[in-house]
Amino acid sequence: MTAATPHELKADLPPARCGSFPYWHELVLAALLVAILVVAGQLEPRFVRPAVQVGLAGDAWALALLALPMTLIIITAGIDLSVGATTALCAVILGLSVEAGIPVWLGVLLALLTGCAGGALNGTLVAWLRVHPLIVTLATLAAYRGVALALTRGRTIQAFPPAFARVAGDTWLGVPFPMWLFVAAALATALFLARTPYGRFLYAMGHNETAARYSAVPVRQIKLALYTLTGLTAGVSAVLLASRYEQAKADFATALELEVITAVVLGGVSIFGGRGNVLGVVLGIALVHESQKFVTWHWRKSELNALVVGGLLIGAVLVNSLVTSRKR
Repeated sequence: MTAATPHELKADLPPARCGSFPYWHELVLAALLVAILVVAGQLEPRFVRPAVQVGLAGDAWALALLALPMTLIIITAGIDLSVGATTALCAVILGLSVEAGIPVWLGVLLALLTGCAGGALNGTLVAWLRVHPLIVTLATLAAYRGVALALTRGRTIQAFPPAFARVAGDTWLGVPFPMWLFVAAALATALFLARTPYGRFLYAMGHNETAARYSAVPVRQIKLALYTLTGLTAGVSAVLLASRYEQAKADFATALELEVITAVVLGGVSIFGGRGNVLGVVLGIALVHESQKFVTWHWRKSELNALVVGGLLIGAVLVNSLVTSRKR
């Protein structure tokens, strides 16, 4: 018996929305988002003003961008807990490079390469050594954050030229540049999942990795590519964060991985793999962001954000588990 080629497998793979939540899930998320904004508008009218929302969105770009490759990883039944630490390390590399007199563009390139290297290390350990991604990325979370702390010795790097703030602050047609970047990335991710054979391979891996491997799906190469892509996205997020705050420090993006995973799972991506879509994730991102910002705005206590993320994650996991058990 010979293994099927990827082209032969294509007809047998699940469709792009295979196993994903029906559209009622997206409708419920949209209704919850509208409800949050309505309540927020009643309690804090200034919160829902367009200018305020655009300003608050500046804090969401790292979450939004990283949620896209995390979606791809979780669809394959993987996970990456190191995204926040990778982002911090990339920001520190960028800051130290600029501080040392290296041109900003070269510092940005070094930050992106650092992210790729960190992601590739995760992918290599997961794909070739077959260590569980939870263990691998938990270890690299500590390692990357530790390296960032060692390099900075806990200090904040503020060596960026004023023009660097334009990277995250510039607008086109009144819309911030990072928003255009996110829209383009989200559309590309959605098209990749829905219209390419490799998008279908991800769902196949999430449903049954062993069967996908025997069906000639390049499982190892796909995993390496996904984790490397996530590292690259962490590098991009680091550049945007450093530009927005005009500084770099080792505690950048602390607990960002929890926010990203919450947004993805809340958006309907199964933590067991094989199910999910970009539309739900976009709504999940918006729900996490708006909930956090409203709590901070209304109660003036940013420490409540962790409670919000924890509550949303617990709720998302419970719903996810219930839906999965009903389908079995």
